[in-house]
Amino acid sequence: IRDSYCTPWSAHLYCGLREGPEINHVGPLSLNLHSAINAMPLSQYFRLVDIQARMALKADASKFFLGYIWWLLEPMLYVGVFYVVFDIILDSGRADFLPFLLCGKWPFVWFSKTVNQAANSIIAGSGLIGRIDVPKSIFPMAVVQESVYKQSTVFLLLFIALYFMGYTPDLGWLWIIPVILVQLVMIIACSLIGAVLVCFVRDFSMFISLGMIFLMFTSGIFWDARSLDPEMGQRVLTVNPLAFILDAYRQVLMYDTPPELGHLLLIGVGFGVLAVLVLAYMRSASRYLALRALTA
Repeated sequence: IRDSYCTPWSAHLYCGLREGPEINHVGPLSLNLHSAINAMPLSQYFRLVDIQARMALKADASKFFLGYIWWLLEPMLYVGVFYVVFDIILDSGRADFLPFLLCGKWPFVWFSKTVNQAANSIIAGSGLIGRIDVPKSIFPMAVVQESVYKQSTVFLLLFIALYFMGYTPDLGWLWIIPVILVQLVMIIACSLIGAVLVCFVRDFSMFISLGMIFLMFTSGIFWDARSLDPEMGQRVLTVNPLAFILDAYRQVLMYDTPPELGHLLLIGVGFGVLAVLVLAYMRSASRYLALRALTA
């Protein structure tokens, strides 16, 4: 097994899975693959996802001199750049623009970076897919799990920063838990969809990246949807679920106001159903996805 995903830990976890043929050419192929989810216990599936995520974190940190410090330094630099542009140079006119930006930008970066990386994860794992019958959903799910570890430190930094800016934590901040969970469900669904689409046509990775730029400017990161015309503001929060999620972070952490639970539940259920449907498709189309990944 020759792949970045293949290390001694993966060899141990994959030992119960049957090997598949190695693919060295493009042409009519017959892959004798069956769905590994049927053979792999659910506990092993999640253990594999978690270990793959933690090993990816270690490998990523080893590439840089500052290592794990980049988990905090990168989001701080993101906010620093946009703060200079939109508040110092363009004069946002908001006295609370920095906490406003923190509550919007950091959750957005979690969404955008995870979906972008997960979209290419199955293609990136094609070397392993060519050797072992492994559930294809493991690859985007491992990326999501990796992002959860990183984002947990970012959220801690966010809470500390808000505290020193005068926002005192209270029981109302507990409303942030369902907001985070719903965003996580959204990230899982979009990551799975992106991974499938890129398996079909590699060009989708470019469209996803461009889509993230579009969302960055239309989801209320640098402007407040509630400051728009009431009808337009409501339309933005209704049509764009990401804009609603970012607004919910601000409502809870800055204004001590619970999110609109009905809307939040609708988003969570909608993306949850979508994620289940995509997982079911990935299970039933495991052979086809393997073929697309190996011949991409």
